[in-house]
Amino acid sequence: MDVNQHYRFTVPDRSYASLTKKDITRLAESFALSEGAVGRVNIIVSEMLTNLEKHTTQGGELLVKAIGKPIKGIEIICLDNGPGMADPNLMLQDGVSTYGSAGEGLGAIKRQSDVFDLYSQAQVGTVIVAQVYKSTKSMPVARRYEIGNVMVPKPKEVDCGDGYAVIHHERGVYLLALDGLGHGTHAQEAATTAVKIYCEDPIPDPASALRAIHTGIRRTRGAVGLAANIDITQNKLSYCGIGNIAGKLFSMDSPLSKLTYKNVISYNGILGHNVPGTFNTQSLDWNRNKILVVHSDGLKSRWDLSRYPNLHRHLPTTIAAVLYKDHSRQTDDTLVLVCKAK
Repeated sequence: MDVNQHYRFTVPDRSYASLTKKDITRLAESFALSEGAVGRVNIIVSEMLTNLEKHTTQGGELLVKAIGKPIKGIEIICLDNGPGMADPNLMLQDGVSTYGSAGEGLGAIKRQSDVFDLYSQAQVGTVIVAQVYKSTKSMPVARRYEIGNVMVPKPKEVDCGDGYAVIHHERGVYLLALDGLGHGTHAQEAATTAVKIYCEDPIPDPASALRAIHTGIRRTRGAVGLAANIDITQNKLSYCGIGNIAGKLFSMDSPLSKLTYKNVISYNGILGHNVPGTFNTQSLDWNRNKILVVHSDGLKSRWDLSRYPNLHRHLPTTIAAVLYKDHSRQTDDTLVLVCKAK
């Protein structure tokens, strides 16, 4: 299970670069990465910061988190709202540059990363995802689905009041997305308590899982949340939500390659305080063409995945990062959790 929040580093201009690099280096060292892995992280961060300086006038931000519990590696996401790239694949080739430099930056990031992804569109900006693991044994196990997320506290806050859980089981995966009421320490306590209850005794039925959470967090501030069970043997997504937590299940309809979606509807209420007398688990079809996106209200509700050509072909973390970049309210904690069938 991986429930780590991202640390946010805003880089409005070049004067922030040196301090940002030092802070991320200290983070990497605190994650007990080897000296060689820390060196690779330094190269990745240096190239990301250089790209922000060269290609954006408003800077950007880096999101960094530990991967796994116990920690298996580090994830670094670079986001900007710059001019974007007309041909991202071409820019990955060494010697190709729009700035007149040696053109090795993106290639260097990719070479130093165990997992790498790049999404860029003209007039949209760029998202780069890089992951460095402690060893090849620490890298994710291949499954019939991929999961990624962005979870960031409210600007200027340290504690994140959102939370999530990912529990793999023999038939698929259990998912939980939570938003503790408000933000800060008390919101984090509510979300953390709910995640602990969910993980200590996973309940396959999402509605029953939320009932257990409701009972267990009565002494906290409360939370809204959505529990889901994806059963890949039955091609079924079961889910239940309480409160203002949003979800959409996207389908790639062949042969037109047009994204359509169904809203994942939640019941009114607040876990730990007041929930409907009756609420039930709902179900939708799940197959290799599906993408589930669940998010807290730190993300604006009116976003459209079809605005981003071919984004659905990228890593779930990249999808989450693009949505965060363009649609985060910046007035609350933000969680975007993405599960993509393979």
